[in-house]
Amino acid sequence: MKRIVTLIAAVMLCGCAVSQQQEVQMGQQYSAQIAQQLPLINDPEIVRYINVLGDSIAHVTSRRDLDWHFFVVNSSEVNAFAVPGGYVYVNRGLIERARTMDELAGVVGHEIGHVVKRHTVKQMQQEQGANIGITLACVLTGVCNNQATGTAINVGATALFAKFSRGDEAEADEEGFRNVVRAGISPEGLVTMFQTLIDERQRSPGTVDAWFATHPLEEDRIADVQNLINTLTPQQLASLTKDSKNFHTFKDRLATLPPAPISK
Repeated sequence: MKRIVTLIAAVMLCGCAVSQQQEVQMGQQYSAQIAQQLPLINDPEIVRYINVLGDSIAHVTSRRDLDWHFFVVNSSEVNAFAVPGGYVYVNRGLIERARTMDELAGVVGHEIGHVVKRHTVKQMQQEQGANIGITLACVLTGVCNNQATGTAINVGATALFAKFSRGDEAEADEEGFRNVVRAGISPEGLVTMFQTLIDERQRSPGTVDAWFATHPLEEDRIADVQNLINTLTPQQLASLTKDSKNFHTFKDRLATLPPAPISK
């Protein structure tokens, strides 16, 4: 933790841009802390699938040179987030709500978009160093609470690197659209996944609070993504993959694992 805060403070003091090497170093250190604080699913089949899917999208972006890593957090809360340097986390609760492969791919593509556009790094440069240190200590070490792991999940889901402006979210939506299309996956899943979350919020308030706290999402964002989809010809759209047997095998495997710990 001290090394992370020292690195950020050094960047803040000199007012300089964060190099890719520094960004990767931050990501490595964050990832190590997250692995200690959040319950990650280590089942080989789950890990393999999320990384194959993630890599298929990340490796067609402008930042394909990063060493990308994808994780499933064993939390029933609906959320996903990314940290600098190519580390992307998707909560089990979101995967359970995805009905087709393109819905999960759309969310992963969106989070990859945050990394590609360096939104997390931009946030760090805008924050005051002392506040960053306090936030990261709370999020990554749990020193701000004495609750069980479930609370760490809640705190982690609203971490500094998961909160983006509406402008950043819109930019990540557009990048996510382009990411999945380049990967040969239908972008329609981004729209249907967003609509599923909005419908659930209306039907059962509280069950998707974590997502809406960290991802401002209203109907206009869905309309904006749909407008991007409308730029594709029917032939182009029909050529893109919406679903796969491997995705459903992945979901079936996830369902066989012990339930996620209950947040307290």
